[in-house]
Amino acid sequence: MSSTELMDFKTTYQQYQQKVENAIDAIMPAADTRPASVHKAMRYSLQAGGKRIRPVLLQAAHAMFPSRHDPMPACVALECLHTYSLIHDDLPCMDDSDLRRGRPTCHMEFGEDIALLAGDALLTWALWLLAEKYQHDPATAVGLVRDLGDASGSEKLIGGQVEDLQAEKEEPNAERLDFIHRNKTGALITSSLTMGIRLTDAPAETVEVMREIGYHVGMAFQIVDDILDATADAETLGKPVGADVENNKSTYPALYGLEASRAKAHEHSEAAIKACEGLGGNNAFLISLIREMEKRVN
Repeated sequence: MSSTELMDFKTTYQQYQQKVENAIDAIMPAADTRPASVHKAMRYSLQAGGKRIRPVLLQAAHAMFPSRHDPMPACVALECLHTYSLIHDDLPCMDDSDLRRGRPTCHMEFGEDIALLAGDALLTWALWLLAEKYQHDPATAVGLVRDLGDASGSEKLIGGQVEDLQAEKEEPNAERLDFIHRNKTGALITSSLTMGIRLTDAPAETVEVMREIGYHVGMAFQIVDDILDATADAETLGKPVGADVENNKSTYPALYGLEASRAKAHEHSEAAIKACEGLGGNNAFLISLIREMEKRVN
């Protein structure tokens, strides 16, 4: 990527990020909505910043083909779902983290009880938001709810978390590690792309190609996350590092080593790019995003 292309990419990424921030502020219940305690906690975690990779991926997919739909409610719903999972992951009964996105986690700020309920509220509100904002196009609304509900269910996001917890007590193995990464992290990244493409006028079969792209992007993302936990510092990441080793987590570096892990992340990224090129459309930003996600440092 030339310096001009990199600058164009960064500008577009920042524009997509800002659209998400604006939409979250406009669409979410106000912090003083009764009961204020839970709505403050919801906004605290949801507006903590971060890279907004998932809603940016959704917008990148949405931009590939003409569309009659506003993607922002879907972006907010997606980020609500993701934030709920982070709040619950950080709880003492799960990963027991006290830092997220560079500041105290929700339960450290509001207590475990309110944090648990804030996560619950974000989960249910995300699905309501999709049904509410896209009710004028029932087929699209159903597809979006199906994508997000499937990604966050007992066989995917929750299932990956369950297997991740159980793996702490056992020796790591490749099959379980792939299941965890494909579902705990990859499923929501996949839904980011399928939701974005559902909001366009692209043919229905394009959704399945996006599902393949999402699988590879999700795997590369989580492998890089494993590498960063083993090599980066807490200030750069905005969350504690070394927790994977401390908790005996099943990770790619633990199973394959750092260099082989980087090679696997690259293989998945290249497979995603090849499939994206095959789709055509306005795919330049998405391809650049996939490449940059592989090279990220936080």
